[in-house]
Formats: sequence, C-alpha cells, structure tokens
Amino acid sequence: MAMDAAEIERMIKEALPDAVVEIKDLAGDGDHYAASVTSAAFRGKSRVQQHQMVYGALQGRMGGVLHALALTTSAPAE
Repeated sequence: MAMDAAEIERMIKEALPDAVVEIKDLAGDGDHYAASVTSAAFRGKSRVQQHQMVYGALQGRMGGVLHALALTTSAPAE
C-alpha cells in the first residue's frame, strides 16, 4: 500500500502550518520519496530534531505505508 505525495504534504503542513514542502516521488511507485521542508519551527533545532519533527508529523507511517523518505530540512533565511 503506497502513500500519496499530497497526503505526505498535508500531514507535514498540519503539524508545521508555516512549512514550505516540496515532495518528489523518486521511483514512481509511491513508496520512495524525497521531501524538502522549510519551517520557522526548525530554528534553533539540530538536524536530527528537525527530522524527528517531520517523522512525528507522519504519525508512524515511516517504515510502513511510507517505505523511504529522503529528507532535507531547514529554517527560512532571516
């Protein structure tokens, strides 16, 4: 069972309303995505903490419904 890119974006934006999210389906199979997420909520957080915030937004779907997500996170430039 694959996960739709729009659903991934929706879930991230629900948890991080200011986020700018770009999703790419890497293999065309709905299982392997790359995501770029920019949010002010990431400011002052380590890269690991930023990624944990995104994984938390996906509510346990990583490794299950969503097989692989190459993640790039950042805070917006000031």
